[in-house]
Amino acid sequence: MLVVLLGPTASGKTALSLAIAKRFHGEIVSCDSVAVYRDFEIGTAKPTAAERACVPHHCIDIISPDREYSAGDYQRDGRAAIADISARGLLPIVTGGTGLYLRALLEGLFEGPQRSEPLRARLRRSTARHGAGWLSRVLDRLDPEAAGRIHANDTPKLIRAIEVSLEARRPITEAWTAGAEPLAGYRIFRIGLAPERAALYARIDARAASMFDRGLVQETARLIARYGEERRIFDSLGYRQARQLLTGELNEMQAIEAAQQGHRNYAKRQFTWFRREPEVRWLAGFGDDPVIQQAATELVLNCKE
Repeated sequence: MLVVLLGPTASGKTALSLAIAKRFHGEIVSCDSVAVYRDFEIGTAKPTAAERACVPHHCIDIISPDREYSAGDYQRDGRAAIADISARGLLPIVTGGTGLYLRALLEGLFEGPQRSEPLRARLRRSTARHGAGWLSRVLDRLDPEAAGRIHANDTPKLIRAIEVSLEARRPITEAWTAGAEPLAGYRIFRIGLAPERAALYARIDARAASMFDRGLVQETARLIARYGEERRIFDSLGYRQARQLLTGELNEMQAIEAAQQGHRNYAKRQFTWFRREPEVRWLAGFGDDPVIQQAATELVLNCKE
């Protein structure tokens, strides 16, 4: 059996995964595209050292920030972790908010065309000429569904989606399902967290502000000095706004507000993405609520029986 906990950022997935792991002798497989990187701490909302000491976690701090890491890499590492946990007679629990990584893990990924550096260079030059939003508009003409899933500021993903659509001569959303190998050998049980929006956004705002209070800007400055600001991870939420504060593009209040808005927008996209997941048992609350934890525990218990 494999338990999958999904939901938007700040919905309490970590707390719920810990509760289920303790109750059913499980280990946790993180499904987060930023938490895989070492040294990035404050802006990632990783489980604390105490939480990781209490329950073993996988796919956290496994890659150096000076290396690229893809959904295909995560598919390999995540499936290996699940197989190892199951082989030891324990319950694997996948939790996190990166929808593409979860899709790669459970449904597999297609073998897409190789990178075309000439095409990528042309797209970057055109972006510089036409301005923000141009790549998203191009992708919308090629594949409206993919354009709706990828943020207009996520240049690397937009370029890859356009590249695949052009090189494969079909929309990337069609290519995503071509030749993919779903995860086999497990009964997958999905639990989703869907707290009330206003309460979720209040929690998101508080957490984003707290990251700045705890030293996100200082951490970002240290990491840029060590790894260089061209690393893609510095475009992730929180780190992007901290970098803009360091360069003078934003003042502190503007950076905090931009991070809060960015996380709220991300939560909206996560809701949209995860609503497409099949057979999810949705719980209307936060994962650190004892009532929700009890409800989730009973769901897992009934499924195991």
